Amino acid sequence: MKKLKRIPKFKSEKEEREFWQTHDSTEYVDWSKAKRGILFPNLRLTTKPITIRLPAGLIDRVKIEAHKMDIPYQALIKKYIYDSIGK
Repeated sequence: MKKLKRIPKFKSEKEEREFWQTHDSTEYVDWSKAKRGILFPNLRLTTKPITIRLPAGLIDRVKIEAHKMDIPYQALIKKYIYDSIGK
């Protein structure tokens, strides 16, 4: 059995994020013993408002498609973005 390294204490979330971007977690955690955590089905992601300029005709087309799907057009735009790059 491989001896695991001790996970250091971090001063900030940024410091921790930078650490894990450059280190292999398998040197610190035995993932074979990991258990699924609690699910938070109603947890909402933190959102940040943005401003983006789009042609009026494009917005109208998105609104029409959103109406057919019975969802807000902003939700459809988010879906398009997620489907394109979010996976």
